[in-house]
Amino acid sequence: MAKTRLLAIFIFLIGLLLGYFIAAPYLPYLRAGEGSIFTYLPFRLGLDLKGGVHLAYYADTSSLKSSEVAEAMAGLRDVIERRVNLYGVTEPVVQVERVGSVLNPLDQEQRLIVELPGVVNLDEAIKMIGATPFLEFKTERPEAEQNQILEAQKTGQRINEDPYFIPTQLTGRYLQKATLDFDETTYAPSILLEFNSDGEGLFADLTKANVGKRVAIYLDGAPLSAPVVKEAITSGRAQITGNFTPTEAKELVRNLNSGALPVHISLISQQSIGASLGDEALHRGLWAGLIGILAVALFLILWYRLPGLISVFALFIYIVLVLLLFKLIPVTLTAAGIAGFILSVGMAVDANILIFERMKEEARLGKTFQTAMEEGFKRAWPSIRDSNISSLITSVILYWMGTSMVKGFALVLGIGVLMSMFSAIVISRTFLLALGIKETKWYAIAK
Repeated sequence: MAKTRLLAIFIFLIGLLLGYFIAAPYLPYLRAGEGSIFTYLPFRLGLDLKGGVHLAYYADTSSLKSSEVAEAMAGLRDVIERRVNLYGVTEPVVQVERVGSVLNPLDQEQRLIVELPGVVNLDEAIKMIGATPFLEFKTERPEAEQNQILEAQKTGQRINEDPYFIPTQLTGRYLQKATLDFDETTYAPSILLEFNSDGEGLFADLTKANVGKRVAIYLDGAPLSAPVVKEAITSGRAQITGNFTPTEAKELVRNLNSGALPVHISLISQQSIGASLGDEALHRGLWAGLIGILAVALFLILWYRLPGLISVFALFIYIVLVLLLFKLIPVTLTAAGIAGFILSVGMAVDANILIFERMKEEARLGKTFQTAMEEGFKRAWPSIRDSNISSLITSVILYWMGTSMVKGFALVLGIGVLMSMFSAIVISRTFLLALGIKETKWYAIAK
């Protein structure tokens, strides 16, 4: 019994210490100074609570094989992340979303979601992302197709030079680095491209199959140059020439090195959320959560008396542990995420209620507190287990298939459900055992 009580006291003291660590930066009379240990792990807030810019892009993967889409989108995400980080945006969120039929991946639309907390200039954010170039190489069409285009031009149809070329697999995703060079005679700037090992093989095959033909280099859909291949190039190096000014060439090299996009993207939606609106949503969510938790605590104490008070202590430890996990992972909290957290608090209380009701049934049979508690936990566990597993399955499905906002809700709910089982089965039980009640008719103190 002494060991159980010491363990209960230790758990409670750890909960108080962690609660102070979490609350200190936010309560006026506890607020710690900058750089203290209390401000080391701040909560990560989403756009709807902090304000910022939300951008959604459509990624054109039509030219890729189905087996290459996932890799290309991962490369696209990494490139945009590097691009955003160069501008010093704190805690950006760049993620890939699939929209469409889950059963048929070919019907799914690939999207890139970019969230930039704290960025207030929407145009600057769009420029930041859009400045990353899409580099691609195209080869000449077969002669028969070119003749068809010529015949169409003779009939008066207006056709530019672009239909003479067809896309290849060689794009900026295989680019290792770009460097600025100047012609020794004319001093005209040019750009030297060096591909990685995969790109080197693709470029060698491309030039080998097109000796004596033109290979066009396109940037963001516009042709830069279309040199004639004189021989196969196996070194994995290419040169871009054009009517560049030194400043334009230097900027292009910088953009290419920051990451040429593996697929073409186009902006389909944009949203700017003000910081004041985010603060208002945050305060409303926090007040709603606080009022809900206090109401639940009051109900437990009034209805279950001493066991209810014990469950309130366990609920406090549960909240502290979940909030600590939000800091450590870290979890990006949104309004939907706060709703998921409040919902998980209700589920944690529900587990305690199931246990207490089972204990009441045992008490009515005249069993001692120790026996009633053991039977109560044992008989309530299947219901707690099944309901929480079903909630976890729902959370996993929502996280897997949902949008960014839904994923935040699902992640928070899933963490809360796991911790609620720990709170009900371990913490509540430890606190109840620490009471050391020996009476046979203990039901009087539990109503």
